[in-house]
Amino acid sequence: MAFAFAVMADPVSSVAYAVEAALRALHGDLGLLVTTMVLVVGIIALIVLNYRQIIDRYPEGGGAPAAAAEAFGEGWAFVPVGALVVDFTLTIAISVAAAASAAIAFFPALAPWRILIAVGLVLVVAGMTLLGHFGRLVFAAFSVAFVVTAVSVLVFGLFAAPAGSGPGQGALGGAGGVVPVMLAFPVAMALATGVEAPSTAIAELEELDDDGRRHFGKLTLWLMLGIVGTLTIGVAVEAARLGIGVPQGESTQIAELARYVAPPGVFAVFQLVTALLLLSAASSSFQAGPGLLKALARGVEGGEDNGGALPEALGRTNARHAPYWGTLLFYAVAVFVSFLAGLTSMAFFSHREGRTGYLVLNCAGVLIVAFTLVVNLLRGLPLFSVAASLAVAGIFYVLWVRDGKPQGLHGGKARGRK
Repeated sequence: MAFAFAVMADPVSSVAYAVEAALRALHGDLGLLVTTMVLVVGIIALIVLNYRQIIDRYPEGGGAPAAAAEAFGEGWAFVPVGALVVDFTLTIAISVAAAASAAIAFFPALAPWRILIAVGLVLVVAGMTLLGHFGRLVFAAFSVAFVVTAVSVLVFGLFAAPAGSGPGQGALGGAGGVVPVMLAFPVAMALATGVEAPSTAIAELEELDDDGRRHFGKLTLWLMLGIVGTLTIGVAVEAARLGIGVPQGESTQIAELARYVAPPGVFAVFQLVTALLLLSAASSSFQAGPGLLKALARGVEGGEDNGGALPEALGRTNARHAPYWGTLLFYAVAVFVSFLAGLTSMAFFSHREGRTGYLVLNCAGVLIVAFTLVVNLLRGLPLFSVAASLAVAGIFYVLWVRDGKPQGLHGGKARGRK
């Protein structure tokens, strides 16, 4: 259970950002906010259903890269690998930067040391990650504390009177509502970035067999969907009902909601656990990123080479089953490149195996993810994220070619379907 709550910290921490980002994309129209977030949660549910198949097929980790390697050839695996490395790295950077800002908000005198504080937090999170299960317990406690406090804020909100004139001016009744929602929901899909993490982080659960890793991976997906979906829709509904719109200055919408509905003591605790959750979100990427590298690294088991496309050193673990080189190595657009590769691969398998129902599910996921990716790329700046992903993919590909294109990246990983 600690694994589940530690790994899902990234999407939980994205709830506030996603709701506020959607509202900004809707130009402050609270009337369309709930519809947009319900659509986002529904799409995440669709992606979760697809990733259950990936976890079933690759219980030793590997996720979308392993699926792409099996479906289209070893070389194609490096596209989602590059995307995930960039995504996990950006998550760590953004999380610790936000946590440092939260600390400075309480203690403004620390502002000159912002960068040093952020770097120190990275080292602390990495060190805790290397403690294995104990580290996961600590970060899981941060996630649970945030969920409990956030739920209490939502409960207080049930008894609060509206702050403004109403929920906004929009309604989904006509095309005037459909178009803004269709353009706004891709911005809020940052919530989906945590879906990939369980399929790669399960590689660190060496103490479990394949069935155990399948169980924990899929349990994490369902817990993430339930908790993130409830918090997201709850925040959106209360913001719309109470008239809590786009925040002013350096504040956030969820902070303004908590400030308005909760007693001062609860609001202070909420701000504190929000900062701790950001560290837990960074930890989730320290779990998933090195787990991905470990799952795809070459290694020797039982005297035989198990294949793999990445250097063997990235798969070495300490006594707590934490991959130390991968941990030491180490937004919302790069991961969709990986989603697209993973879902396209599963559509290929479903077609090849004659599983019509799954094929329809996979194709629906591919179309939605492709639409989300295109809309976000049209915003301009996310192009840098994709460029970085391709650069990382190119570096890994060159290393793979230099080593003689070793095969077996997926051969020892796919354990059949359940």
